[in-house]
Amino acid sequence: MELTGAEITIRCLQEEGVEYVFGYPGGAVLFIYDALFNQDKVKHILVRHEQAAVHAADGYSRSTDKVGVALVTSGPGATNAVTGIATAYMDSIPMVIISGQVGTSYIGEDAFQEVDTVGITRPCVKHNFLVKDVKDLASTLKKAFFLAKSGRPGPVLVDIPKDVSNHKTTFSYPETVSVRSYHPAKHGGADQVAQAVEMLLSAKRPVVYSGGGVIQSGAAKQLTELTRLLGFPITNTLMGLGGYPATDKQFLGMLGMHGTYEANLAMQNCDVLLAVGARFDDRVIGDVAHFGQVPRKIIHVDIDPSSIAKRVRVDVPIVGDVAHVLDDLLAALRASQRKPEVAAWWKQIEEWRSRNCLVYRNSDEVIKPQYVMEKLYEITGGEAFVTSDVGQHQMWAAQYYKFNEPRRWINSGGLGTMGFGLPAAMGVKLAHPDATVACVTGEGSIQMNIQELSTCKQFRLPIKIVALNNRYLGMVRQWQEFFHGNRYSESYMDALPDFVRLTEAFGHVGMRIEKPSDVESALKEAFARKNDLVFLDFQTDPTENVFPMVPGGKGLSEVILAEDL
Repeated sequence: MELTGAEITIRCLQEEGVEYVFGYPGGAVLFIYDALFNQDKVKHILVRHEQAAVHAADGYSRSTDKVGVALVTSGPGATNAVTGIATAYMDSIPMVIISGQVGTSYIGEDAFQEVDTVGITRPCVKHNFLVKDVKDLASTLKKAFFLAKSGRPGPVLVDIPKDVSNHKTTFSYPETVSVRSYHPAKHGGADQVAQAVEMLLSAKRPVVYSGGGVIQSGAAKQLTELTRLLGFPITNTLMGLGGYPATDKQFLGMLGMHGTYEANLAMQNCDVLLAVGARFDDRVIGDVAHFGQVPRKIIHVDIDPSSIAKRVRVDVPIVGDVAHVLDDLLAALRASQRKPEVAAWWKQIEEWRSRNCLVYRNSDEVIKPQYVMEKLYEITGGEAFVTSDVGQHQMWAAQYYKFNEPRRWINSGGLGTMGFGLPAAMGVKLAHPDATVACVTGEGSIQMNIQELSTCKQFRLPIKIVALNNRYLGMVRQWQEFFHGNRYSESYMDALPDFVRLTEAFGHVGMRIEKPSDVESALKEAFARKNDLVFLDFQTDPTENVFPMVPGGKGLSEVILAEDL
C-alpha cells in the first residue's frame, strides 16, 4: 500500500501506541493535519502556543513513562517550541517533536517561514533528523522513538519538509531498529558492583543521594528496598522527589540550595556517598571546592557515562540503567548478610534534624505560602499530581508537599522554565483523567502561558491552579534583598490582571483568597468541584523568603536558616 508522507507519519504514531499529540497547525504541516483528520486512533490536543504544546507533551511523559509527542509547523512554530524542547532536554524527558519544514527545493533560500530547525535545536536535543526522502520517513520515526526512550532519555526532533509529507511510497514500519555506535549499557560491571558493596558495608557516615534518573528508570522500588536494607539516610534532588517515600523516617528531605539543614550537612560530612541517577549539579552541591574539603568515597551510578566524574572525582563509577544496577547491588548485599554500623551517624543526623529548619512563623493577618502548601498536602492526602512553575512557589511545594510516589512531582528542574506548570498539568490530566492535578504557580509564571486556559476549556480539563500571588517575582526579589542591597529592580509585578475575572472570561471558576482563615475552606471547595477548573488566587505575604538557603557559589554547610536572621 502506498501512502503519503503525512499518512506514514500518522501510521507510525499509531504503531508506537501514541495516544495524544499536542500541537498547533501551520502551512508546512497541513498535509499531516489532514492525515490526522482522517483517523481516530491518535487524538490531537490543540494548544494556544507551541511552547505549551511541548510542555504538555512533557507533562504527559513525566507522569506516565511514555514518549510525549508534539507537532509544530516550520519557522516560528519551531522556534516557539525550542524552550519546551530545552526544558525536556535538561531533565532527560523522552519526547518526539515533529516539525514541519519548507519544501526541500526551498531549503536554504530564506523561504517564507523557513528556519534551520535542525541547526537551532542541535544543542538541546538528544538527536534530530531532517527527512529529505519519503522512503526514509518510517525508519527515521522508528529511530526517533527508540532514541528518545532508550539510554539516557531525551527529546528527539524530526523535521519533515512539506513536499516529503505529500510524496508517496510503500509503507512498512520496522519491527526493530539499530543505531550505529549507540549501545546504552544496562548492567554495571561486576567488579564495580562488588567494590561498591564493600564500600557501602564498611561505611560509618553513609548517605544515599538520588536524582531524576531513579524516576526515569522506574527504579523507586529498588531504591527504597536498598535504602531500608542498609538502614542509610537518603536525600533526593528536586528532580528525584518521590523516588523515595518522603514520609519515611530515613528520608532527610531535599538537598541543595533550598534543601533541608540535615540533608545538606549529611551530604557534606558523609564518608561514603552513593549517588544514583543524579549529576552533582551546582544547585545541589554548591561550590565544588568546598564540597571536596571533606574526604569521602563516592559511588556514582548513571546511564550516561559523560555525567560520571563530570563535576566531582568518583571512586567507583557504575555505568548502567539505574534499575538494573540497583537490582545487582541488592542481590550482592543480601548475599553478604552483613550490616553496616551507622548508629552513631544517625545520632548526629537527628541532632541536625532537631533544628526543624522548615519551621516558619505563621500569621493570622497575612497568608503564608508555606501554610497554603501544607494545607494543599493535607486536603489532597498527598495523592495529587503536582506541577509547578519556577520560583519561590516551586521551592515551597518541594519542601512542604510530601511525595511518597514517583511521577507525582512535575516541574522544570534543569532549565527552570516559567510557564511550564499549566501546560504540563494539561498533559498530566489527559494522561490521568481520574486523578487530582494541581498546578502550583506564581503571578509571574502563570502569565507566561495563561492562554492555555482556553485549551483547558475546550478539552474540559478540571485542573486546580494554586497561585501564590505575592505581587513580586519572588525569587528575584529574594536575591535582590540578599545580594543587591534591597534594590528591587523590575521585580515588582505592577498592573496585575484580576485573575478571578480573567479566569471567568475563559469560562472557568476563579477564587480570590485574602485571609489565612479562608485558605483551608477555599481549597476544600475547589477540590470538591471535580468537573471545574478552579483558579485560586492566594494573596500571600510579599516579604516571605525561602529557607534554608545556600547562597550561590557557597558550600552546603554555609546554609542560611530563617532563625539566623
